Amino acid sequence: MQRRSLRKRVEFAFVICFVWLSAVWGFAFVGAIRLSEDRVLTNQLRAAAEDYPDLPENPRVYGDVSRLPEKLRDWARTDPDAGLYEFVDEELHVAVISVESEQRRAFVVLDVAGLEASSSEDWWLLIAIIVFLIVVGSLGFWLGILFMRKAVEPVVQLASMVSTIDLEHLPPGNREVIEASRFDNDEVGVLAEAIKRAFDRVNAFIVRERYFTGWASHELRTPVTVMMGALELLEGSKLSDDDAQAVERAKRATVEMNMTIEMFLSLVREKDVQSSNELFFVAPLVKQAIEQQQHLLTGKLIDVYVDGVDQAKAYGNPRAFLITLNNLVRNAFEHAPPGQVSIKVNIKDGELLITNNIGGSPVGEKPPTESSSFHGYGLGLVIVQRLCSLNGWSFSLRLDDAHATACLSW
Repeated sequence: MQRRSLRKRVEFAFVICFVWLSAVWGFAFVGAIRLSEDRVLTNQLRAAAEDYPDLPENPRVYGDVSRLPEKLRDWARTDPDAGLYEFVDEELHVAVISVESEQRRAFVVLDVAGLEASSSEDWWLLIAIIVFLIVVGSLGFWLGILFMRKAVEPVVQLASMVSTIDLEHLPPGNREVIEASRFDNDEVGVLAEAIKRAFDRVNAFIVRERYFTGWASHELRTPVTVMMGALELLEGSKLSDDDAQAVERAKRATVEMNMTIEMFLSLVREKDVQSSNELFFVAPLVKQAIEQQQHLLTGKLIDVYVDGVDQAKAYGNPRAFLITLNNLVRNAFEHAPPGQVSIKVNIKDGELLITNNIGGSPVGEKPPTESSSFHGYGLGLVIVQRLCSLNGWSFSLRLDDAHATACLSW
């Protein structure tokens, strides 16, 4: 069913309130005029009845100033211009007429004593008007609120529906997150349908991600495990030096592949990373990461120095911490420039520093800058940032003319 658009409904609400208030004010104004007329005529009749059988002559016409009421004579002798005059204290209204044929002034005097309302009546009338204004204004205010609430009710319903959605526990399967069918075919309905489609896509993506991580965990790890077993068997057999080196390279590549798989699965499974938080020692994981990446220093005259607090502890996922350390250590080993003689690893309470000397860069090759640091040191640092974000750690890369320092804080 096609209904008026939200904009039209809001405009309609404003029009209804305006018309209602205008009609009330119009009727009140006309009623006040009619009431005043009736009151004046009633007072005139009452005054005539009181003077019966002598009917008062009001208004009266005076052609001579000397015949005017005494309280008007001094004023009349000033030769006032033709027009209408009101004397509040005397309760008189005077019309001055210029009689051109006789070159004089004529005066029409209306005595309003007893016709106009007294001061007390004026105050009561003012109070009545104020009360009327309050009542009408209040009715108009609540009427406006009623119409506006009715007009924007679909928007409020949609906002309430969206606010109750738990993004961490979206409904499985084909259950609708947003019931767009509850809304009419207007702007709100279009918006609800768009939000529904967006949530449906997010929900479908989450389902695909769950299936993928479940399959990948088995389908990727299984062949890697098989390759590791086969390489260990080859290591135990009699091989030539060249074959042994080839097996060693294949084993290292398999280990790195396994670490890469673990790393990406950890990034995908945010809940697994966040749900297995614990307090662990940092030093053993640092030594393990250095041992796993030691092959990268083969043929290089580089020493690795580890010092600092042996009992330093960190809180989070130890597996994610080891993956982070492996990335940082591998970057430090791979990007150690020719001529560097040491890499320093300093463990502190709440901080880990891995420092490279970049002063020995080849001639013509510029050391990395802050703007290019994350690109120059590979995708690993992007992954490090993601793992740190999931575990509440922080990572920074400090560069100067002589050193590059990876800083991991917790």
